[in-house]
Amino acid sequence: MSKLNVLVYAGAGTTVESVAQCTATLRAILSPYYSVHTVDADVLIKEPWSSSTSLIAIPGGADIPYCKALNGVANDKIKSFVNRGGVYLGFCAGGYYGASRVEFELDNPSLAVKGDRELAFFPGISRGTAYAGFVYNSELGARAVKLKVNRDVLPELQDFDKNINNNDNDNNPLADDDSTQFEFASYYNGGSVFVDAHLLADKNVTVIARYDQTPQVEGGDAAIVHVKVGQGCAILTGPHPEFSPKRLHKSDPHLPPFYGDLMQKLVTDNHKRLIFLKALLRKAGLKVNSGVTDDSVPELTPIHATGIHTGLVESLWHKLKSNKGLVQADGNELKIFGENDTFAFTEAGDSPFNLSDIRNHLPERDEEPADLNKVTKNVILYDHETKHIPASRDTPYFDLNLYYNTLRPSISSNQTFGSIILYSEVITSTSTILDKNLKLLRNLPTGTTAVGSIQISGRGRAGNVWVSPLGLLAFSIVIRHPSSVQAIAPLVFVQYIAAMAIVKAATSYGDGYDKLDIRLKWPNDVYALNPEYDQAVNDKSRNLVDDLPPKYLKLAGVLVNSNYSDNEYLLVVGCGINTANESPTTSLNSMVAALNVKRRKNSQPALAPYKIEILFAKIMQEFESLYGAFKYQGFAALQDLYYSMWLHTGAIVRLEMLGGVKARIKGISTDYGMLVVEELSWDDRPTNKIYTLQPDGNSFDMFKGLLKRKEL
Repeated sequence: MSKLNVLVYAGAGTTVESVAQCTATLRAILSPYYSVHTVDADVLIKEPWSSSTSLIAIPGGADIPYCKALNGVANDKIKSFVNRGGVYLGFCAGGYYGASRVEFELDNPSLAVKGDRELAFFPGISRGTAYAGFVYNSELGARAVKLKVNRDVLPELQDFDKNINNNDNDNNPLADDDSTQFEFASYYNGGSVFVDAHLLADKNVTVIARYDQTPQVEGGDAAIVHVKVGQGCAILTGPHPEFSPKRLHKSDPHLPPFYGDLMQKLVTDNHKRLIFLKALLRKAGLKVNSGVTDDSVPELTPIHATGIHTGLVESLWHKLKSNKGLVQADGNELKIFGENDTFAFTEAGDSPFNLSDIRNHLPERDEEPADLNKVTKNVILYDHETKHIPASRDTPYFDLNLYYNTLRPSISSNQTFGSIILYSEVITSTSTILDKNLKLLRNLPTGTTAVGSIQISGRGRAGNVWVSPLGLLAFSIVIRHPSSVQAIAPLVFVQYIAAMAIVKAATSYGDGYDKLDIRLKWPNDVYALNPEYDQAVNDKSRNLVDDLPPKYLKLAGVLVNSNYSDNEYLLVVGCGINTANESPTTSLNSMVAALNVKRRKNSQPALAPYKIEILFAKIMQEFESLYGAFKYQGFAALQDLYYSMWLHTGAIVRLEMLGGVKARIKGISTDYGMLVVEELSWDDRPTNKIYTLQPDGNSFDMFKGLLKRKEL
């Protein structure tokens, strides 16, 4: 299984600012290769997170509450995770927490902390504070400390040196001298020294960075250390290199007078700080992106409301305005104040509003990020013959003409999926703007679909949130599912039908695409054959005893949210399909490229890469067809097709809630769509005990932690 999760502890002991800085910085550096989540102690103790996680970070705060929350089971799981190849990243208090022993402000009874720690990655003492003046929940002890990094122990810096302004040494932060030293200013507030770290090389300790100014405590000047632990490693820091000056306090009148100078130093060296962090994470074995910016959240863009036929958007707008109190005048704007978002509407061509005006309403990028739910979402309505869709320059990543021209041949008076599109280049979440705004959702017809090229608050199972990259087809469609059909067509099956539509659309995209190995993974994912696995199996020089890469990788996911109103279920079916983005797992176009290698060997013409707009139109066609059959005939009409696509027939799983008993997967139940398994004896013979299972809601491994529903 690919380890695509990065976890940031946000439980007892952490500060809000430390969690926010850590999370934002890791997302900025690791996107789109990893999904960064915040978790609490309960998740670390109860969920099977380690098998799908590459790194766990413990941000700043106070380490005694960490002990109370994590000592015992959580720490045992963290240690096991690191020993088996994981990465532990501890900032400030998280750095203290990863040492064998903490000695903190021993001369100050009100702050003094002393004692051993369970993780003990650093085989020595973490002693602080390195510099005087620390006060909890205050900036009085804050500093911009200069850190000295030796390129000899972090050679990854050399690779970044080659990629940054190679021809302009005046702008190259690594070309300032001929030495092996690399220096930058880092935010500091109460961090430690790792005592005598330079003497512990025989215990797999490497000093990554040292404080430029001599600390007030004895034990050397080691500020950041790397410790090899089993197959993994721990990186522990005293300062806060993850803190971006863009996200620090700036206008607080209670800040100390030296804070302006501190900020200037951090801003000046911010470029170096990011280069250092990327090199540090690469040393730990993670894949980082090529950008050198700490803007983890791109700027929101307008939502373009268009329809396949003239009159669709106009009819929708009249319906919204006729709903008493829904559309309200706010100055010169007409707005809908939803439960989660505010939408401001304007007609294309009939208003002084333009794109630059709209962008001027958004927060400045150098300010602390606003709550994006509170930023007004500007909706431009297109419905006139001369203004049917926006100009291509306004939607450079999505060709609405191509989409509608692909969809149009299938559209009749009875087919509505995808006929009204709410498209935004950068959107918070296609699911959130529909599902979390019930006032708006109640007035949207079946088939209304929100599409985003980039989601900055994409939603997944168990509340996971991430930034989705370009090349991912992300959409959410509204389906008004009558309660009168619930008996024959239970809404739980809608997620299965959406996944089936994705597989059908991808494999019927054109001649030859049916050779792509794309499957369904229960309950709501689409998986595809890993091109690297296929290559490894066919590599005659490879020793197949070696570990092979995973055979299947996640290609797409489906998430269905439902609300009930006026005798119908208001469903928002969210889908994300890796189409052209190779990370974080694989993509349809990666599969096409691998298939083309075989086709060329057989003198067959190469298949063209998928176009997002054409694929999306085909998904809408397939989804509407499948849903129509399901709505009137039930899932039984689609069951054979479903099983022809899925991964699991005959697969053996272990039922953890029954002590690890083995069972063979038989199918899914026709009532609630749960997994049906048959218990096996020690020699894999059926025991005639049948269980139906439901997922426990965790997002890390859907075949761990399954819950028994009933025994037949």
